[in-house]
Order: sequence, then C-alpha cells, then structure tokens
Amino acid sequence: MSFAAPIALRGQHASLEPLRSEHAPPLAEAVRDGELWKLWYTTIPSPDGMAAEIERRLELQAKGSMLPFAVLDAAGIPVGMTTYMNIDAIHKRVEIGSTWYAARVQRTPLNTECKLMLLTHAFESLQCIAVEFRTHRFNTSSRRAIERLGAQLDGILRAHMRSANGSLRDTAVYSITGAEWPTVKAHLQWQLLRPR
Repeated sequence: MSFAAPIALRGQHASLEPLRSEHAPPLAEAVRDGELWKLWYTTIPSPDGMAAEIERRLELQAKGSMLPFAVLDAAGIPVGMTTYMNIDAIHKRVEIGSTWYAARVQRTPLNTECKLMLLTHAFESLQCIAVEFRTHRFNTSSRRAIERLGAQLDGILRAHMRSANGSLRDTAVYSITGAEWPTVKAHLQWQLLRPR
C-alpha cells in the first residue's frame, strides 16, 4: 500500500477525507473560528490563503511526501486539516502534522479520535515502525495534546528553522514506536470511552 494513496477514515466523532480543492471555502470558514492563522508559534493558513495551502499539500502528495486530509466533525462539516508528512516509505516512518482545528472542536473527542484513526492506519495498515509528531517548543497546548496521546519526547531541535515572523523555532520532536502502539491504542480507546 502506498503511503500517499488517498484513503478515507471514519469514526464516531470525526471523519478524515482526502483533501480536495473544493474543501477550501468551508476550511476558510473553519480557520476563522479562533483566528488561528494569527498564532505566532505555528503556521496555519489564513482564510485568503486556504486554496493555495490546499494546492501546496496536494502537490506534495503527488510527489509522494505527504498525504493530506480534511477533518470533518460528526455532522460532516469540515473543521480542520491534518496530514501524514515527511513520508519515509523505505524505513516505514511518517510524521502526523500540519494539523489545525477550528476553536469550537478543540479539547473535544475529535482530536483523540483523529489521532487514533491515523495511528491505527499507520501501524496496522502501513506497518510503520514509528510515527513522529513535531511542534514549536512554545506551543504548549500542542505539546500537552501530543503527550496525552502517549507519545514520548525524543528531544528538542534547537534553532531548527525560521518562523514566518523571522524568529528561530526550536522544534520539540515526539514519537510513538511500533512496540508502544498496543498500549497507546488501548489508552486512546479508553480516553474516547470514558465519561467527560
């Protein structure tokens, strides 16, 4: 199975559909919820830049280095994007990243279920040996969410890249290995079932 082959993943709280250009208008509306593109420590497309960002991700998919998804809520409304990126099919590794959600669905079961679906596909269908997550060292909400998944901090890449505002970004790198997956899967399933 090709790592960049489009696939739809469906759950109770969310669905992941292959990203398409027609997702641009509803995703432009979703990103307005919380004005997410204004956050200095992450790169999220603005409403006006949504179509170009979708095109960029689809070009990377055509090159085999990314598999982008539109994230839909339980009602089927697009509320964000996520991807398999930095695909390494030879060594069977992917990064789950370039993820953002409308403010109204943050801190809901949607993210947990999306990550469960993506991790299940990565480990059980693609036979990945590890799945990686990266975020800005100062993106504390993202780091807490990654840690709640069960990912372990591999380290900090200091002065790793330049941010849009010109500052240097320290990148926190996390991963889940194939050996850890059964325990992480049980943990994520428990998180989805427990009362809130």
